[in-house]
Order: sequence, then structure tokens, then C-alpha cells
Amino acid sequence: MSGKGSVAVEFDGIVKAFGPVQVLHGVSFALAPGHVYGLLGENGAGKSTLMKILSGYESATGGALKINGQPRQFASSRDAEALGIVLIHQEFNLAEDLNVAQNIFLGHEKKKGWLLDDAAMERDAASALAAVGLNIDPRTKVRKLIVAEKQLVEIAKAIARRARLLVMDEPTATLTPGETERLFKLIAQLRADGVTIVYISHKLDEVEQVTDEVIVMRDGRFVARAPTADVTRQQMANLMVGRELADLYPPRDAVTTSGEPAMRVQGFSVPGWAQDTSFEVRPGEILGFAGLVGAGRTELFEGLLGLRPASGGSVEMLGKPVPHGKGWRNPRDAARHGLTYLSEDRKGKGLHVNFGLRQNLTLMALERYAQPWLKPEAERGALAEAVKDYGIRTGSLDVKASSLSGGNQQKLALAKVLQPRPKVVVLDEPTRGVDVGAKRDIYFLIQRLAREGLAVIVVSSELMELIGLCHRVAVMRAGKLVATLDAEHLTEEELIAHATGTADTTAAA
Repeated sequence: MSGKGSVAVEFDGIVKAFGPVQVLHGVSFALAPGHVYGLLGENGAGKSTLMKILSGYESATGGALKINGQPRQFASSRDAEALGIVLIHQEFNLAEDLNVAQNIFLGHEKKKGWLLDDAAMERDAASALAAVGLNIDPRTKVRKLIVAEKQLVEIAKAIARRARLLVMDEPTATLTPGETERLFKLIAQLRADGVTIVYISHKLDEVEQVTDEVIVMRDGRFVARAPTADVTRQQMANLMVGRELADLYPPRDAVTTSGEPAMRVQGFSVPGWAQDTSFEVRPGEILGFAGLVGAGRTELFEGLLGLRPASGGSVEMLGKPVPHGKGWRNPRDAARHGLTYLSEDRKGKGLHVNFGLRQNLTLMALERYAQPWLKPEAERGALAEAVKDYGIRTGSLDVKASSLSGGNQQKLALAKVLQPRPKVVVLDEPTRGVDVGAKRDIYFLIQRLAREGLAVIVVSSELMELIGLCHRVAVMRAGKLVATLDAEHLTEEELIAHATGTADTTAAA
């Protein structure tokens, strides 16, 4: 790393208000060079706002930001980057129609005279990509990348900009265990080079593994800091929520094995993604789907919902074949027959964040609220009920979905896919990017749905989530369902072994 030297930071009584709403209340703490800090707090605690002030995306309303002892107020993110302070956004900040190299150097283009030096940018982009372990051609268009690859491009972009203080916001949310391990080695390398890293994550096991010190915020205030080695995960969680957090996962109820499955899938294929897949899920059961990124889990369910072409196989709902044999024509068709799906891409596909809460909630069940014309009062009544029923925290029913925290957006998205009153609901990464308190709320909500007789399928990259929540877990590898494990066989080691192809197949359940 070259050129910019160390970056020491002090937040001195930082206040931030958006209009009449104050979100930071006199936050004070310091960051020393060459340390990895875990910045913890529930969604809405003020972590992201504080980091946006540090990286030039927002300005403080009061207090002082000091860099290397000098008060600074950045006019833009470019001013912060000039000092080596770079924020890797949780929501990708990439131009889909540009290639990878162009994205990495966007706004920082290399030139040869008056012309862009594409060769130099591609060469340096390849070096940054290699540092994060992403083996792709830097001339590849970003729109062709999967989500995990986009995350690694964001990290490579920061590496290419010679960051001396790097803020990582949920950097492993889409990464495989192997990619995560490579990222951790890169973090250790950067720390040895004197780079300060602020690591924001709701995965407390990662915070425990990769950070030197944890700093906890709650309700826009600094509440605690301690060496990571001196704080247990349970203590971290309790500090974040401000109370003793009871068991994260609800108790597992027994599932009735008599009668027809809620859904039975046999020999189902999605060309290029899933081959000859068979499984069933019963009313009241929580069935997990595990596997590495690219294993075909999401694509399998997109095929069932008519979002991808499917070939071969059959599907039954409560013992009756679906009208079109293999899957449905589109998600609305699937919802009419009892299957709904919550996308892993909450803001891209799960919600219209610029729409109101009411419009989002009723979008999948408009026929109930629009016969013969739209009935806003009925929609509003449904929203008031959903806010109470699903624990959605909002100051008003008349706000956009974008105003909610990540956990509350996820609860709204879940309420939306349950509006058509399905028999089976598929939840793809239901707790990605939400805090530990909201996770617990969602887990207990999933259990309640199962108790009410709904069949719930949970696709998740968090193995402990599947182990703590599910009755059975199906494991996919390279487009094939390779094992289905009962609760008594659920361990991280067993799931990873099947997902990576290193399991003793004679022991598979």
C-alpha cells in the first residue's frame, strides 16, 4: 500500500439530525491505525450514518470529526478518499453496464495524455481482483456477475484506491466460506500494513474471529467498547439490544408425518442450475436448504415459480398435481395455487422501497383489495394489522418502505408474501443484513407460521440459522440435492462436508 500514511480518527461529540429527527446523539470514540474494529449495533443504531460522516457521504450536524488530530469536514466522498478513507457499501455501488475495470477506477481513471489508459486500468484491476481471490476477466460487464462476485469487486475497488482506513459493511453477506476465509486473510494482511479497518457485521462469530476490539452503538449513542477477546458473543448481543437476550432460536415443534405433504417435487430440473431434484415439505415443517453460492438453491425455486425455464419433473400441492405439470408460469400463478417466495434481494426484488408500506404489503393480493376498484381503507386496515402482527416498527403508516430499518423492511417483505395466504412459503436468506434482535423476531415468526400449519422452506447461507431453526435440511452441491439431514444430524461440520463433497455418503441421512 502506498502513499497516504496512517489514519487516526476521533469522533468528538458527533450529532446528526435529518430534519427534526436526531439519529446521532453526541457520539465520541477514537480509532487507532492498524487495528480491526467490530462496530456493532442493531439496525437503526446509527452505525451506517456515523460511517457515512467519516467517509464523506454525510456531514455532521454538530461535534467534530478529527483525522490525525485535525478537525475535518469532508465535502464529498472524494475528499475522504483523498486521505485514504474508503467505505464499501452494503448495497452495491456499481454501474451494471460498465466492465469490472471501469467500475474499479470509476471517478479515478488512469490516463495516458488526454486518453484513458485502459490497459493500465485492466492490469491494476486484475491485481486488485487477485488480492480478493476473484478470478475473472476485468473486462467482464458487471451485470453478468453473481451477487458474491459483485461484493468482491466492491472490496477490490477499495484495495485499488490504496485505502488506509477501510469501512466494510456486511462484507461476507453473499460470500462462500472459502471466500470469507480469503477475505479474513486479506484483512490480516491490511492490518499488518497499518490499515485501520471498521468491520460492521451482524455475524458475531466473524466479529469474534477477525476483530481486535468491539465498539457498540445503540439508539444513536456510543455505549461500550472492549477488546474482542474479553467479550462473549452473548455479551455482544446483550449490549446491542440493551437487555438480556433470551435464546435466539425458538423450540422445535414436532411435525405430523401423516397425510399428504404440503408440496412434493419429483425429478425437477432447471437447465444449467438444478438437475433431477426431488423433495417434499409437510404442513408445520421448517425445511432448510443449504449449499455454497452457485449450488443452485435460489435458481431451483425460481424455476418452480416460473422465473426461470424448467424442464422435466412434477410438482404436487397437497396431493394434487399443479395445473401445468412442472412448476408454474409465473409467481402470481404460483401464489394462486399456494406457493409464495421471498427473494434474497430484499431491495431489488422483495420490496419497492420507494412505494409506501400499504402499497408494498398488498401488491401480491390486490384482487382482495381491488374488486371492483381499489379500497385504500381496506389496505390501510391490513397494514395496521400487519404492523402489529409482525412487529414492524414504524412511526407512521404513511411512509415509504425505504424509511424502515433493514430488519423492519424484511418483516414487511415477509408480511407481503404471506398476504396471498399460501400453503408453502419459500424464504431466501430471510435474515441477511438484519441485526440480532430482528433475527430473533424473524425466527420466532417463522416458528409461529409453522405452528399455524404453513410449510416453510428456508434457504440460507448461515449454517447455524439452519441448525437452530429447521426440522430437516436439504443440501445442494453443483445443482444436485446430495443429502437431506434430520435435526439430530445437523452440525456445521456435517453440512459443510456435504456442501463441499467431502462427506462420507454412506452416513448421509
